[in-house]
Amino acid sequence: MATTTPTAGDTRAVNDGGKPGAGGSVTAGRTATAAEHAARIEHVSKSFTGPAGQQLVLDDITLDVAPGEFVTLLGASGCGKSTLLNLVAGLDRPSTGTITTDGRPALMFQEHALFPWLSAGKNIELALRLRGVPKSERRDKAQELLRLVRLEGAHGKRVHELSGGMRQRVALARALAQDSRLLLMDEPFAALDAITRDVLHDELTRIWRETQVSVLFVTHNVREAVRLAERVVLLSSRPGRIARQWTVGIPQPRRIEDADVAELSVEITEELRGEIRRHGQH
Repeated sequence: MATTTPTAGDTRAVNDGGKPGAGGSVTAGRTATAAEHAARIEHVSKSFTGPAGQQLVLDDITLDVAPGEFVTLLGASGCGKSTLLNLVAGLDRPSTGTITTDGRPALMFQEHALFPWLSAGKNIELALRLRGVPKSERRDKAQELLRLVRLEGAHGKRVHELSGGMRQRVALARALAQDSRLLLMDEPFAALDAITRDVLHDELTRIWRETQVSVLFVTHNVREAVRLAERVVLLSSRPGRIARQWTVGIPQPRRIEDADVAELSVEITEELRGEIRRHGQH
């Protein structure tokens, strides 16, 4: 039976009347547990109903993200990485288990998801408005966030005037506008070219260190995972389980071509290949 963790904040998904088997829970708020963890995932499983019946996608996931920690979730396509991120975001609820976050997380998608009829600055101001920031303060705060992502002067630019990398910077600024303690990122740089992606790796690392926000970052790129994270978590497939974790002791700033990054990436890649072979994926 799943239990709901009581919090002082908002509950984004709860059990159906507390009945056994009614499903897991996702809660956001300040608690003693959440003060020690930006996110706590406890014995979380997730099933979906398909043509062949119930399909178990995630199985008994237990994972903590410490305040200010940068964690990457790595695994083959279809292993449940994005599903787990959506559960933490509160977009869905676990079939069993509990997820507690220190406040409501901010979510950044693979696509920028900016509103094309709004300027870069107005996209950020919308997030500020939804957060309850007074209208008189929104423009200055949006300008501040644009400076943080090194897009000073872009407030009035429309989405179609921005490059792919610039759009992702605006999307990052909009996520940061939510003033969350936990930033969830679902392969945000996957569609970018290698040079732009490398630049944004540098920018994200700088912003993470400046803001001390906790980051849970989904990727299928091993080098990206090692380049960015303090800890890499490898998920197996069918169903997704935590196969192995690595603490990345390589000092920041790192480069994706650094020898230490390459060496650890080779080790993780071999483990990932083993998981793919074990589950018969191609």
